[in-house]
Amino acid sequence: MTFAANFSLVIPEFILGVSALVLLVWGAFQGKTSPAFTGAAVLALLAAAVATVIGPHGHAFNGVYAADGAATYAKVAIFLFSAVAIVLGDRWLAARGDQKFEYAVLVVLAALGMGVTASAGDLISLYIGVELQSLALYVLAAFRREDAKASEAGLKYFVLGALSSGLLLYGSSLIYGFAGSTRFGDIAAVAHDAHNVGLLFGLIFVLCGLAFKVSAAPFHMWTPDVYEGAPTPVVGFFAAAPKLAAMMMFARVLGDAFPDAVGQWRQVLVITALLSVFVGAFAGLAQNNLKRLWAYSSIANVGYALLGVATGGETGLHSMLVFMTLYMVDVTGFFACLQALSRNGKPMETIEDMAGLVKERPGVALAMTAFSLSALGLPPFSGFWAKFYVFGAAMGSGDVLLQWAAVLGLVGSVVAAFYYLRLIKTMWFDAPAATTDAPPSVARAVGLVAALFAVAGVWIALVWIDPAARLAAAAFGHA
Repeated sequence: MTFAANFSLVIPEFILGVSALVLLVWGAFQGKTSPAFTGAAVLALLAAAVATVIGPHGHAFNGVYAADGAATYAKVAIFLFSAVAIVLGDRWLAARGDQKFEYAVLVVLAALGMGVTASAGDLISLYIGVELQSLALYVLAAFRREDAKASEAGLKYFVLGALSSGLLLYGSSLIYGFAGSTRFGDIAAVAHDAHNVGLLFGLIFVLCGLAFKVSAAPFHMWTPDVYEGAPTPVVGFFAAAPKLAAMMMFARVLGDAFPDAVGQWRQVLVITALLSVFVGAFAGLAQNNLKRLWAYSSIANVGYALLGVATGGETGLHSMLVFMTLYMVDVTGFFACLQALSRNGKPMETIEDMAGLVKERPGVALAMTAFSLSALGLPPFSGFWAKFYVFGAAMGSGDVLLQWAAVLGLVGSVVAAFYYLRLIKTMWFDAPAATTDAPPSVARAVGLVAALFAVAGVWIALVWIDPAARLAAAAFGHA
């Protein structure tokens, strides 16, 4: 392919890369952020999403970069949710006097890394994408430098992230040593022709590194502390777009590089998925801080998404994409509601803080109720349909291991229902603690729109989401 043909495939990433540099220079000269600056960052992400949709498909730079239907679907969702994170975070930080232009730049750079990850065609481009998004996320976690908890969150995230990167690199080096290439297509050919124990060892290390990035059990230890210490809008961002990017990492490595070793990696993925579900369900029972509680909820939901990846094939990828799309709407809406709530200028972050919220802020309380019921998987909310797709794919696979995993996953969902219902009970039946502050209009609007989607809009949205995800799954690996 010519350079022009290769370049045409990476235009979305080029837009984000150039935009980040321009925004950085703009912010440095301006010295502070502004509505125009924030709007430019959002516009860059929207432009990248449009370029992704209308751009060509194919493999660029000798297979290092893959622009297929699955990458298109994932990147559009990632860029859109990143744009929402910029708007929410900018308003929240401004209300606390911490508004800085670097926030928007870091989100754009993280989105760039996630886009590269979603289109990775070999281990090197995968690692570059992972590190680009991770370095931006480390800084975002510690964005409020004067906050001790935020600094602690950033440090823990960085140290454990470095460990996971080491595992990922070591596994990649083993795979390269035994396969003689870092490209997924070449690795798949070697893995198909011979049963290579060295390749499987390398794959295990890579899976461990990726499990750290996605906060899957037993590599989840950083998640509750980081979620509790990081700024609320940053947590909402962590729980949404990077999770989809991480799921695409699993799909790329397993589906593109090791499609014939499904019998080996499926067992590892099922064990990791079930551990995540039960750690998230049982550990969440003891939580009082809502950010820590939703951290364990995210760990459990990662388990459900991994169950879809473990199913393999078009059906498994399709179920994972639908699940992650619906989950991202729920978690973004919940954290939008959470960042809209404060009392005497102090954020409301514990379950006790929510006592009698329906009497003080009925709109926000109804929205949080909808998200809680959706998260536990109650029909007809969007969370029910998300789990319906994943469990349906596992049960329909014909594999006994996956079928039992689906049953156990349903049991974990029932256990987790306790802490969701506890939050609902506190909001609806406990006496109000004190008067809450007026919620910011932007965060409240995002929360209410997401709640409407979770309750009723999902019925309409699935008409487009389901076939789009199905087409994306069918086009996976066929750029």
